[in-house]
Amino acid sequence: MGILLEEAAEASGAGGINLFSYLLIWVLMIALLWFLMLRPQNKEKKRIAAMLSTLEAGDSVQTTSGFFGTVIDIVDNDTVIVEFGNNKNCRIPMDKAAISKVEKPGE
Repeated sequence: MGILLEEAAEASGAGGINLFSYLLIWVLMIALLWFLMLRPQNKEKKRIAAMLSTLEAGDSVQTTSGFFGTVIDIVDNDTVIVEFGNNKNCRIPMDKAAISKVEKPGE
């Protein structure tokens, strides 16, 4: 009977180590997931925010819908007026968030 109790105690101790190992594996997998997926997404957001902060009148832009135009005026922090095509009457106010690429005039 004493041998069975000792074996049960050893088995329960080994189970605790296995539980800790599984927990450690899950924590490492979540950290890897963050590093591979969320970190690049945050870097891209910072890159876009930096690009839009340097936006000024005269820059050529491409919108998220694929239209090419020229920034005519920056109304406030979130709105710009973009002129599309050769027609000077096609000026549309739009969100800065709708701009996907910016090209400076000298580039």
